[in-house]
Amino acid sequence: MIGLVIGGMQSLLWLILRELDWPQNASTLLSISFGIWITGGLHFDGLIDTADGLAAGQKRLLHAMRDSNVGASGVLALVSVLFVQISAIISLDKLVPIAFPIVTFWGRFSSLLAIDHFSCLYTNGSGHAHKQNWQGKKEFIPAFLCLCVTILVIMFTPMETSFRTKLIIAISLGIIPSFVIPNWLGTRLGGHSGDSYGATVVIVETSTLLLLSIFFKII
Repeated sequence: MIGLVIGGMQSLLWLILRELDWPQNASTLLSISFGIWITGGLHFDGLIDTADGLAAGQKRLLHAMRDSNVGASGVLALVSVLFVQISAIISLDKLVPIAFPIVTFWGRFSSLLAIDHFSCLYTNGSGHAHKQNWQGKKEFIPAFLCLCVTILVIMFTPMETSFRTKLIIAISLGIIPSFVIPNWLGTRLGGHSGDSYGATVVIVETSTLLLLSIFFKII
């Protein structure tokens, strides 16, 4: 639900900027910046720390993730992710307002899978708090309700049948990274933490954006 709200706000900002005749590139950059600002940059901070941890190797992984200094791997991960997001959003063009809520929904959904399927790497911190407060499979109910309501709205909204089909497929594309990424990271790290939850969100959002940009170009 939070993902849909954040994505919706990014879409609204993008539409306003385009209505004000802002260039596509500028609208893209500001929309991404707005998404980072509204979440406090926590997920990107987690991406940087997680990348540094993976690069440090298994023995120094936890130390590197908690080190306040930013390593080269963290910077490379951040730059790579931002470049992919910018490229995908520019490629999506007028479909950007549709894409934002899709990617932010699946990004947050993936973190639920990470919490549910893996143990926490630390005995304190935000990741530990999420795991302690986890109430099992019923935590997924709001997400599934949002997904069902969205699909129902699409089904009963007047539009071309071909576009309706494309829209439903586009929404479904996010399932792939939202399952693959948290499992891959959890396996590599030996569990999850607050940082890797954030990294999961960012990587899933970026992967889903890329998939959407490719999908709408070839279909």
